[in-house]
Amino acid sequence: MSDVWRDTLDFFERFPYLEALAIVVLFVLLARLFDWVLTGFLRRLVKRSETDFDDKALDLIHRPIFTTVGLVGLILATYRLDLDLALERRTVLVVETILVVVWVVFALRFLRLLLGTMKRNSDRFGIVQPSTEPLFSNAAAVVFFVAGVYMVLVIWDINVTGWVASAGIVGLALSFAAQDTLSNLFAGVAILSDRPYEIGDFISLDSGERGEVTNIGLRSTRLLTRDDVEVSIPNGVMGAAKIVNEAGGPPSQFRIGTTVGVAYGSDIDRVEAILTDVGESHPITLRDPEPRVRFREFGDSSLAFELLCWIERPVDRGLVLHELNSEIYRRFAADGIKIPFPQRDIHIKELPDMPGRNDRS
Repeated sequence: MSDVWRDTLDFFERFPYLEALAIVVLFVLLARLFDWVLTGFLRRLVKRSETDFDDKALDLIHRPIFTTVGLVGLILATYRLDLDLALERRTVLVVETILVVVWVVFALRFLRLLLGTMKRNSDRFGIVQPSTEPLFSNAAAVVFFVAGVYMVLVIWDINVTGWVASAGIVGLALSFAAQDTLSNLFAGVAILSDRPYEIGDFISLDSGERGEVTNIGLRSTRLLTRDDVEVSIPNGVMGAAKIVNEAGGPPSQFRIGTTVGVAYGSDIDRVEAILTDVGESHPITLRDPEPRVRFREFGDSSLAFELLCWIERPVDRGLVLHELNSEIYRRFAADGIKIPFPQRDIHIKELPDMPGRNDRS
């Protein structure tokens, strides 16, 4: 066997082009074998997953693996051809450039696949929304493209110091020119990651705006007010504002309350029964938690009671309060329960002397 192997090597040494071709063929076969073993083994593992992300990722990665092993064989074959040093170096550099392009393309495709999966599961990955996915995809494409160009320049021994310095100056100028836009952009990313509110929530700002969140973009947040007017607020303002999320927190219910005063001497048990029945008979108020009545205070001219109810949507607060107050007024009038209002008695001890008053008398 050793003699046969030695004769084979001697034969290939006499024909370097045939030796180079044999090396290329051998590495192509190795690439096929390596690709088959790796992807086959991994495909058996990912069959247990519930999503198709793993299968699509394997479909993407097998081509760059096969290409990489094959191109490594081409580089080795180039060294066996005894070419001119300049031609040999250029050939190797071209092959290395192709390798960089192959892996940059793979990275872009894999990232788009990852962002698409995260977008479809936006409840788990809040930062990637349908409105923000194109921005992340485009930003990643720019980053990978710049990294690929930098690696190619390094491979070809091109000085990139001047390029980097120019890019830094341009980036600094752009950051000063678009600082408001960048502030809104970073605030939008922070809002999407921290998630103080979501689309469909009903929020109030310390500046007075109140409405339902209809869109969360990277530049602004849009609210639909109760007047059916859409307000667009920059995310920089939203990030610095005090936000009251009326639909936030673990429970989804929203509590409303209406206060009414009854005259002293009223039957407080009857008042409580009427208020409880009004809250329970309303079609929108919830039964869990159930409506409840609280005797709050002894006022100057009335006894203050408060009816507390829970509703599903904060946007219904105005309508429900209107209907509850109307029904309370009707029930109290029917039962003879008085709702007092402040009154003042004026006692005049002595009339001042007025000119001509005695003459007229």
